[in-house]
Amino acid sequence: MNDIERNRLINLIIFFAENTLHCGKIKLFKLLYLLDFEHFCITGKSVTNFEYQAWKFGPVPVELMEEWEEFGADLLDKVHVEPEKIIDFTLQAVKVNQGVRFDEDNFTPRQLKLMAKLASRYKETRSPVMIDVTHEINGAWDKVWRNGVGAHQVIPYELAISDDAPARAELLSIASEQAMYRAALQAERRLATA
Repeated sequence: MNDIERNRLINLIIFFAENTLHCGKIKLFKLLYLLDFEHFCITGKSVTNFEYQAWKFGPVPVELMEEWEEFGADLLDKVHVEPEKIIDFTLQAVKVNQGVRFDEDNFTPRQLKLMAKLASRYKETRSPVMIDVTHEINGAWDKVWRNGVGAHQVIPYELAISDDAPARAELLSIASEQAMYRAALQAERRLATA
């Protein structure tokens, strides 16, 4: 993850923690997934560049999941996890550290609008409902999960675009170009550090 992507991720976490209630790990993961896949349907690009895998409770951004138990110093500087009592259970909610503000610099107007729409739509929604949303029949997660057969397999972003979408070919072309560009940048970085 490059510096811009990392900054964007940290600010997405800040944004959703500030603009939704009961924002624990599951809800945050679902909001990121919805943001990425909805943005991909419009532009052929994700916002976070995360790879999501099909797990039992829905799509999981593996890179963030691996960091969840021990946040990096840059993320810990901005947010923390604390217990939040919700009726009959305690949620481990993401909270923004005092004095930290959301920075919109690395987001496009389209991304900001979509983030606001998702935060508004799911502001009070709890994790179980978020699971139902991402488990939509014939949705991207469902097509990979297949009753557990596809457990821990990558959910291709392309599955978010319906086969009969008018701009499908164009969006997939953009996605292919983006993938080649990212691969070239990663190869260049490896050579520079070798």
